[in-house]
Amino acid sequence: MTKRGDFVWGVSTAAYQIEGAAADGGRGPSIWDTFSHEPGRVLHGDTGDVATDHYHRLEEDLDLLAALGVDVYRFSFSWSRVLPYGRGEVNEEGLRFYDCLIDGLIARGIQPVPTLYHWDLPQALQDEGGWAARATIDAFLEYTDLMARRYGSRVTMWTTVNEPWVATYLGNSVGVHAPGIRDHAVAAAVHHNLLLAHSAAAERLRRLVPNAFVGIALNMSFIYPAVDTPLSRRAAQLAFDQLVMSFLEPLRSGRYPESIVGFSERWVVGAGIVESGDLEQIAGSLDFLSINEYHPRYVVDPEDLAAARLAGFSGGSPSPFAVGLPYLDVEPYGVPHSAGGWMIVPRGLTDLLVEVGELVPGLPLYISENGTTAADYPDQNGDVIDDARVAYLDSHIAAALDAIDAGVNLRGYFLWSFLDNFEWAEGYSQRFGIVYVDYPTRQRTPKRSFGWYRDRIARGPSAALLTEGA
Repeated sequence: MTKRGDFVWGVSTAAYQIEGAAADGGRGPSIWDTFSHEPGRVLHGDTGDVATDHYHRLEEDLDLLAALGVDVYRFSFSWSRVLPYGRGEVNEEGLRFYDCLIDGLIARGIQPVPTLYHWDLPQALQDEGGWAARATIDAFLEYTDLMARRYGSRVTMWTTVNEPWVATYLGNSVGVHAPGIRDHAVAAAVHHNLLLAHSAAAERLRRLVPNAFVGIALNMSFIYPAVDTPLSRRAAQLAFDQLVMSFLEPLRSGRYPESIVGFSERWVVGAGIVESGDLEQIAGSLDFLSINEYHPRYVVDPEDLAAARLAGFSGGSPSPFAVGLPYLDVEPYGVPHSAGGWMIVPRGLTDLLVEVGELVPGLPLYISENGTTAADYPDQNGDVIDDARVAYLDSHIAAALDAIDAGVNLRGYFLWSFLDNFEWAEGYSQRFGIVYVDYPTRQRTPKRSFGWYRDRIARGPSAALLTEGA
């Protein structure tokens, strides 16, 4: 059972989404610089060139974090800011920026929790084959070595890779994220090589960083069968295997799930991507597991679609990631949605945490991203009253704590996101932050949710937890 001293509260960001200063201080281009400047790739032609200008407003943002009262701050390093070509030449000015960030956090009593890779591969490495090339793993190790030696005396908790599913399939299978490739065979290699890169980096961090605590962040959803039939229960399991277990199973057992015909083990192994010793290296490489969760999914076998519609579900489109698997995505009528169109179902978080807790018993779990987009604008008094976000956060934090009461070893909650930011292919159309950013001026205004979360942190996890570990 999680105890009071174990549970931490935080917020999360990512380098390309907030830093800006894309051509400043010796930074090299990443795949997201290239992708966002290609016409039609990002909504409204938005780019991360300036983003929220965190690079130039670091002290202001650090003071806001201190005012929020978080224990931990999850951010990502920009690989191309410290190694402009992905390997070789080191950019000292970029390293000094992260010195200032890490030292500023520690001075304010906040633990830094960096992520090494949050989707912004240096363009120079993409030009050499990107994550589909095993040589990129060697470059990632060189980068990991640099960061571990520079910051290892000040940073203990490290995340290697954020959401490898997104980097793999949105980036290289359907091409709606950088680098914009549409090739299932390339995606298969990226899938496997990202897991290898994680495990190699985890080993390097443990060797170089005293008391290193290393994990990976996987995007997950609990997947419900829309109707309770054998076919739709199987469809829900296949969808979960595809989204979650194709990454988690190798990490916990050293194999890909056999259930996904033509998608994971038989596809990856059959393509000759897996080499001797790879899966043994990947297995057991986690000290903790981070979970990014926003909403559950409901699926149905195509033969049960009519029954699902009679049961109150709409939709029924095949997922672009199904790759021939027999399931369709549906939604229950009447479920509330965020401004960005995502379902709001808090119990999905509880059910997911309980399921993952059973899959990796004893492993510390963290919610590394959870939050919602809302139509946030200042009112006539300049205040941003985002009550929809407050309601979402309140219900989802309660759902997370319900999982702890059910015995899940959940150690912390990181809200997404600290600042409004560049939301990848959606550009600046989606606001996830608890701090409003006026994009023309980059002026910051804490929203109502900022004050709510500050007060929620001050109250601690829950009455049940406060009876333990005091």
